[in-house]
Amino acid sequence: MKLKPIIELADYQILRNLIKRNQDQKVLKEAKQLSDELDRAIVIKNEELNPKIIRIGSEIEIEEAKSKRKMKIQLVLPEEANLPAGKVSLLAPLGVALIGFSENDEVNWEMPGGSTMIKILNVSNEHLVE
Repeated sequence: MKLKPIIELADYQILRNLIKRNQDQKVLKEAKQLSDELDRAIVIKNEELNPKIIRIGSEIEIEEAKSKRKMKIQLVLPEEANLPAGKVSLLAPLGVALIGFSENDEVNWEMPGGSTMIKILNVSNEHLVE
């Protein structure tokens, strides 16, 4: 059974607005995928949020299953994206794949180079101010 993303209500509202604002052809596919993920997400209040769930601003360590390549990234809004600095946009395929999932989850996602399995090794939200 496919895991359902868990999204905090404030993040859910930010993401829905982001989708509405981003109708550019370059990100239309990712915006649609993000919208589909939000449609099936479990939306919760902030006080119910597990600190190991990926949200806007989360710092994440992931491993790509086939290559065993590990990466440390931070999930950010598109205007803050900076790949050399490890800041991945929520509208990038990787961002869409990870939002709402937790440490130790494995997610399968369609990337530009084909389908891949990603293991979420670590999630840190300690730097986020509540």
